[in-house]
Amino acid sequence: MTTKQIIFVPGKNPKPEPALHRALLWRTLVEGVRRADSAVAETLQAGNPQFHLVGWNHLYYRVHKDITSDIPWIDALINKHGPTEQDIQDAHSWNIWLSRLMLTLADHIPLLIRMLPEEMRSTAHEIDRYFNNTDDVARQIRDLLKQTLRPMLEQQDDVLLIGHSLGSVIAYDTLWELSRQEGLKGKVDFLTLGSPMGMHYIQRRLLGMNGSVEKSYPGLIRHWVNLAAEGDVTALNQKLSESFHAMLKLGLVESIEDHCHGIYNFFRSDEGLNSHRSYGYLVNPAVGSIIADWWKQR
Repeated sequence: MTTKQIIFVPGKNPKPEPALHRALLWRTLVEGVRRADSAVAETLQAGNPQFHLVGWNHLYYRVHKDITSDIPWIDALINKHGPTEQDIQDAHSWNIWLSRLMLTLADHIPLLIRMLPEEMRSTAHEIDRYFNNTDDVARQIRDLLKQTLRPMLEQQDDVLLIGHSLGSVIAYDTLWELSRQEGLKGKVDFLTLGSPMGMHYIQRRLLGMNGSVEKSYPGLIRHWVNLAAEGDVTALNQKLSESFHAMLKLGLVESIEDHCHGIYNFFRSDEGLNSHRSYGYLVNPAVGSIIADWWKQR
């Protein structure tokens, strides 16, 4: 029987020290699965060593985040079993609508990026640093994932690769390098959460996009499931099945599914609702159901 392995690639911003971050992510992931399938959750609890965090953020930011202030909000999230009416209202608020409009315009007219609010401009600069491989940081980040993923592919493990936010871009680029540059064989199942990969600004800069049509895409993905929460403006264009339909036509992937309607990320802190936080995605039973179904496959 093949070994089942789950790899998580986080999004941008400083994160806690990896051991602590891994424990928090695992806690919310298991809770999300428990809400979908309690029997699988019990099995996962026993398989904790099969959960791997690719902690690239310290390499990028050179600092660890103090998680102390987040702990009470993660505890509250664990004890919260769905969005409140206020969460739903906030996810559809006018400022979310305005942010989505500004990002959509900037995505089609990159010159407008300079006119975005400071937080959005800062995010764009951080993404540029990755795509420009400033100080060789992007290569080093992908090497971290390769160190975890390559031996699993070589020994034909059953792998679920989860990429949150910018982590989905890092995971995709790494899969492209492993398949198109290293010629590695095998398949992973790919789960993207709050991914910006539907944006033209991102797609134009993915590895392989300037090559021949078939080699533009990685060859290591079996099933790709993409999930985006209501109000998550990072997941600007949510239907990756449309953006990457060429992979289906070329037979490079068996399926691409989008789950992007009626799903709420109900992580809330003293700053209000955050529809993009990874903990909120993982605790959601919609994500838990996807992971539970994957776990039960043989």
